[in-house]
Amino acid sequence: MDFWSWIAWFFWAFVFFAYLMVLFSILADIFRDSKMNGWGKAIWIIFLIFVPFLTALIYLIARGNGMTKRSVAQQAELRAAQEDYIRQTAGTGGTSVDDIAKAKSLLDAGAITQAEFDALKAKALAG
Repeated sequence: MDFWSWIAWFFWAFVFFAYLMVLFSILADIFRDSKMNGWGKAIWIIFLIFVPFLTALIYLIARGNGMTKRSVAQQAELRAAQEDYIRQTAGTGGTSVDDIAKAKSLLDAGAITQAEFDALKAKALAG
């Protein structure tokens, strides 16, 4: 094979993998959409199987905006769940900044001494 045949092969391999990525993202979006009923999902999948290029193009045009919104919403949910998990496994229930702010308000109110504030601050910063 000559140089241009290799270039053509890599180009078509890229196009094929890009097409697969589009199909998988459309399938994920179809199943992610809670507003679409089962029949609608089945029809989109049947059309994706029998007329894949045209269906993918129509889906991206017709539902692309909603696809983006659902993807962003799912990412926000995953990020919130991850942050909640990190907060729970850290065992503090809050951030060290929050703990220091609470201790400072107690110090300002006269409920704790400067030494106690320093101890709470060191504990919050340590983890």
